[in-house]
Formats: sequence, C-alpha cells, structure tokens
Amino acid sequence: MSTTQAASTVPLAETWRALRGSAIALGIGLLLLGGIFFQEVATAVRIWEDSTAYNHCFLIIPIVLYLIWDRRDTLVGISAVPVPWVTLAAIPVAIAWLIAERLGVMEGRQLMVVSFAQVMFLAILGWRLWWALLGPLLYLYFLVPFGEFLTPKLQDITAVFIRHGVVVLNIPAYVDGYTIEIAAGTFYVAEACAGLRFLIASIAFGVLYALLVYRSPIRRTAFILISIVVPIIANGFRALGIVALGHYLGSADAAAADHVLYGWLFFSIVILLLIAIGMPFRQDEMPPAPLTSPAPLTPSRLMPSVAGGLAVCLFAVLSAGTAAGLDRTGTPPILADNPIDAGSTCVIEPAPAVDPGRGPGRTVTQRFRCGTLRFDLLLETFSPRSTAGPVLAERRRLTRPALAEEVTEAPLATRDGASTAWRMMIASHPNGVAAAALWIGGDAIGPGLATRLRLAQASLLGSRQSALLAVVKPVFEGDDMSPQERRQLERDLVGFLTDHRDLEQQLRDLSAAVAR
Repeated sequence: MSTTQAASTVPLAETWRALRGSAIALGIGLLLLGGIFFQEVATAVRIWEDSTAYNHCFLIIPIVLYLIWDRRDTLVGISAVPVPWVTLAAIPVAIAWLIAERLGVMEGRQLMVVSFAQVMFLAILGWRLWWALLGPLLYLYFLVPFGEFLTPKLQDITAVFIRHGVVVLNIPAYVDGYTIEIAAGTFYVAEACAGLRFLIASIAFGVLYALLVYRSPIRRTAFILISIVVPIIANGFRALGIVALGHYLGSADAAAADHVLYGWLFFSIVILLLIAIGMPFRQDEMPPAPLTSPAPLTPSRLMPSVAGGLAVCLFAVLSAGTAAGLDRTGTPPILADNPIDAGSTCVIEPAPAVDPGRGPGRTVTQRFRCGTLRFDLLLETFSPRSTAGPVLAERRRLTRPALAEEVTEAPLATRDGASTAWRMMIASHPNGVAAAALWIGGDAIGPGLATRLRLAQASLLGSRQSALLAVVKPVFEGDDMSPQERRQLERDLVGFLTDHRDLEQQLRDLSAAVAR
C-alpha cells in the first residue's frame, strides 16, 4: 500500500469511530419512528410489492448506503455536532402530517414521515455532516410511492400525442377521449398505459445518475429535468407505435397483446438514451472538493444525540396521538337489516356473510334477484370522525378485485343519458365490474378534494353526519371472468341502476337519516 493510500485510510477509520455515537442514536430514533408510523411504512411496502410503478423502491435504501459510501472521502475530518434546537422543525412537520392524515392523503403522511427522519438527521449529525450527505439523505424521499395523482394528466398527454400522431402517419382514426378506434380495432389509453411507472423509475434513475456523475448543481438539475421530460415524450411514441402496429398488422388485439413487454423494452432504450445524453458532460472523474476548514475530530456524544432523536419522536407521537384520539370519539351508525327496497321487479335473497372486522365501518349486504340476474348491494357507514382515508380505501377494496392491474373509473349515466351519483369501476387482469356512490347527510359526493376537506372538517370540529358508502356488484358465478362476460355484466349493471332510479333516492334518504 502506498503512503498516500495509508494516509487517507487512517483518517477515514477515525471518522467512522468518531461517528459511532451518532449512528447508534440514529438507529434508535429511526426504529422508533418506524414503530410510531407503522401503518405508513406497511402501506408503502405493500404498494412496492403490488405496483410495478414502485417495485424499484426496494432498491432505494441500498442505493442510499452506496451513495454514502461513494462520498466517504468527503466525510473525512467532519465531526457530528448535534443541533438540539433543530428538533423544533419537527413541529410544522407534525402539523403537516396531521393535516394529511385528516385529509386522507397517505402519500402526504408518508412524505412527512421521511421529513421527520430528515429533521432527525440534521439534529443529530449537525449542519456540516448533514450538508455533506444531503444528496443521499434526500434520495430517501423516493421511498414514498408518490405520483399516482399524475395518472389522469399523463393519460391526457398520451391521448393527445396519439390524436396528432395518427394524423401525421395518415392512419384513419376516431379519437374520443381515451378511446382510439381504427379499422383494425379499438385501443384505450388506460391508467397502466399512462406511463407513470416509466416516469417514476426514470426520475429515480435520473437523480441517481446526476448524484454519481455530476458535481455541478446546474448540470444535476438539467439532467433531472431531462429525465422527467424524455419518458413522457417516449411514452407518447410508445402508445402511438402500438396503434400504428395494430394498423399495419390489421389487428388491434395482436398489437396490444404484449404492450407491457414493448413498454419495458422501450423504457430500456430510453434509459440508454439518457445515459448517452449525459455521458459527454460527466464530472465523476473530478476529485472531491477539499475541506475548506479541517478541524480536529470530536467523537460524537451518545446522550445528546439520543436526546435529539427522542425529541423528534416526541413530536411524532403527539401528532399520531391526536389523530388516534379524534378517531376514538365517534362510532359508525348501525343500519337495519335489508334497509333498501328494490321494488316489485326484484326479490331479496340471502346475502353472503360479511366479515365485520374487515373494514373500519359497519356493513350491511343485500342480494337482489331481478329475473335471471342477481346483484349485491353493500352499504357501509363510518364514524362521524372518520377521515377520507378509510372511506376511500374501503371504496377501493369493495369495488376492485385484488391485484387488478388496470381500473377505469367514470361517472355512470343511465341508458337514457341521465346523470347519477354512481361511478362505474371497470377492472381488468383480473376483470371486475362495480358501481359505487358516497353520501354525507343526504348529499351525494365524489372522491375529490372537496370530499376530503368536508370529512377532515367534520373529524376535527365534530359532526353528526356519517359517510354512507354504497356499492352495487353483479353476481358472477365463476373464478375467471372473460372480457366478454365483463362487458355483459357492465350492461346488466347499467340496466339495473336505470330501472331502479328510486334506489338512489332511498340511499339519499338513508344517508340523511343516519345523520340525525
């Protein structure tokens, strides 16, 4: 070993020994945060497992550890100096977490959990060490499965891209919203075709590449922006290519059969393109900036570091405890058995048993037979203190088959074109059909921000109005529903709700009654 290598190895080893107390304090603090916010952590891991858009999140922590190791030479000679007053920054984070929890925005809650961790890092490590590790520490925000709200906008961009692309390619087509009809068949820009999975993975890759290859903040920012724009444009080309392939093959089904495989192959090409764009401007061969004011190493003190971590956890407990206390102050109203009358054209049959412990509310199920068709009506009431989170989570659970890859949601209009409070849910892989509606105090509401704000206000200030969730499902006998069977059940469901318009009024009256 050369003299230079030996000289650099000894200070690095001394640096790690000096940081031992801070590492122990961070370990204790992060474990406590994970316990306090176990629901946020468990929900994130479940999404990582179930959604292909976030499978890469399992790699984030190993990547962060590697980024820290890659910066090991820049850490030589930097001591951890706890900054106790920084823990006060956890107060606005706690307030933001409580607001996100009351609004039922899980992504917001998860972002605030990572923000609690960031405050803990700063309080325990101190300004200089935190700044030296800023890139790897901020990369932890990619642990949050964030960005699903972008899906409708990405669908719009993809549909617009196809609409103009078929004109340029001279492909005769009729484009209505997300539906593209050509002579070879019909294509639909579903949620899975919006390109969210490619966009999220590309941004994560772009930030990692920028941290590893560039030193200049300007170059890093420019490359990250490129990694956002390129996959959006590339996904438009991918979707247009599938439509064009269907046109030239003469079969839309043949072109769309392996569209997911085409997508990942195309995404691999996009990543290679990003690397090719970034390589001429690389700076990773530049030596790290030397320390401007090296100082003698001071071993980190364990107790002040632990105290800083515990202070952050205390603010986290206060916010989580406030939310739990609000939830315990109300109970869901009890519904009578068979509260809905489907009229003389349908008869009530014994309904399937409902597990009372599955959901946060109280559920009643009715089964109607209308001629040869059968439908299940599921009604669930929630606590007046309930937020939008459990209400909308139940809505998803009751309307979507487990592990459904694509779910299309749209307002349901009856066969005569009249608007209703119902929203149709069409799922594929596996297939499923359901209609859902929400009421509060006799008012029909949707799943948007206004509903979240109304429920958040009621949960904080108190209210007698409970949310009533209604779900109607056609009964399907079998394990695997074909696309043709799904379309038939969709028509049956629309017909049932059209023929029983009084059902909506009964549910409105029932919602008003449980609010008294």
